[in-house]
Amino acid sequence: MINSSSRAQTSDPGELPRISTGSDGLDDILYGGLDPNRMYLYEGRPGSGKTTMALQFLLEGARCGERVLYISLSETKRELTLVAQRHGWSLEGVDIFELVPPETTLDPERELTVFHPAEMELSETTGLIFKEVERINPARVVLDSLSELRLLAQNPLRYRRQVLALKHFFTNRNCTVILLDDLSSSQDDLQLHSIAHGVVMLEQLAIDYGAERRRLRVIKMRGIRFRGGFHDFTIEAGGVRIFPRLVAAEHHTSFIGELTPSGNAQLDQLLGGGLERGTSALLLGAAGVGKSSLALTYAIAAADRGEHAVFFAFDEGRGTVEARARTLGLPLESHLQSGLIRFKQIDPAEMSPGEFAANVRNSVEKDNARIVVIDSLNGYLNAMPDERFLILQMHELLSYLGQKGVLTVLILAQHGLVGPMETALDISYLSDAVLMLRYFEVGGTVRRALSVVKKRSGNHENSIREFRLGSAGITVGPPLTGFSGIFSGNPRYSGTEIPEGLSE
Repeated sequence: MINSSSRAQTSDPGELPRISTGSDGLDDILYGGLDPNRMYLYEGRPGSGKTTMALQFLLEGARCGERVLYISLSETKRELTLVAQRHGWSLEGVDIFELVPPETTLDPERELTVFHPAEMELSETTGLIFKEVERINPARVVLDSLSELRLLAQNPLRYRRQVLALKHFFTNRNCTVILLDDLSSSQDDLQLHSIAHGVVMLEQLAIDYGAERRRLRVIKMRGIRFRGGFHDFTIEAGGVRIFPRLVAAEHHTSFIGELTPSGNAQLDQLLGGGLERGTSALLLGAAGVGKSSLALTYAIAAADRGEHAVFFAFDEGRGTVEARARTLGLPLESHLQSGLIRFKQIDPAEMSPGEFAANVRNSVEKDNARIVVIDSLNGYLNAMPDERFLILQMHELLSYLGQKGVLTVLILAQHGLVGPMETALDISYLSDAVLMLRYFEVGGTVRRALSVVKKRSGNHENSIREFRLGSAGITVGPPLTGFSGIFSGNPRYSGTEIPEGLSE
């Protein structure tokens, strides 16, 4: 995940110092964190991650030497301690005030007084909360959860008055408060939104196949600029890991748009000198025609120059890619061992688009990758059928990589092997260059053809060339001047003698 160590610089000059939420991702979304001494609301269905985020908020305060308090009306201290242990945390330094029934017979010697909310009047409950806050005088408070107060209030007017009483009480104290709400009411409590200084909504979505998806959205933050929209997140050992939505315009970096050699002089000539940094190239063709092998040559050429490259594989395992490289005589294994090429196997059934974009950002910003290969877009798009706007997310990702000066190589497989080809979706408009790879049949043999059909950043050859995959790598031949109809699936040769295939 991208570290938000620069969050202090992202706040506008003249603003009051922010405090961290305990999550680098949420701090990044808020461009620095929360305003102190305000009341905020985390809302979401049970299991969406509210308690984990709240504990991270308190643990961050304890780490900074602040007094922090967790007021629980729904969970016991034992349950909270178990959650913390499974994340590898210690709640030492976190005061816990329980207002829940004990798990065993009430022990009068217990240090914490335990009450059952159903047996108490609402005013008594809030009175006990006020006394505990006055006794401890914390800098951070979490109240879990408002659902219990809503049940005790029995009507919306009384409930609103009690929440306002809480807000007024904390207004006079140097204390930042997080309220948790599990949305147990029949409809969204918009009145609560108007009372809170900021509202963060957490969602857990069940999809038809694969792991559940979690996402959050900042609904409001008074006086705080934030990155809108939905942001994917996961709950892992160690807490909530948030992947802020990628906004390419925020990541522009100056770079020289020099040509990136492929390691093959004939291929570079076909491309009018090569592909420029900060551009994206789409390799389009049938399965097995050589798209992944062509992409590998760019990654290996970068590693030969001492640059870093990363290969994101959706369809094939590392062993398959390594075996192909050995067949082509490409030194992939040595570059993998040196770390100049990183191979990352992606299981999209277990990964959200936001997490994938975060992995790409880490590769660029932490590992300094100058070449990014995504193999393939079919795997990325087809394995996430329940996700919406994937094309727009890919467009934003490509814009980000372009502004970072990274050469991106995309692979898209077409349906069929020979003859007319079909593409499940047209995303050629996303790419700066499009290379078409085709099988064609001549004299009873199957051969391969390559052509550049689009290149925004400069001139390129309009010819179609034959290429071959062999032990010497990729060999690109001269233009196929005597042929026509290769890409239409009806190759015709107008010469007098059928040419022989390329030699290695």
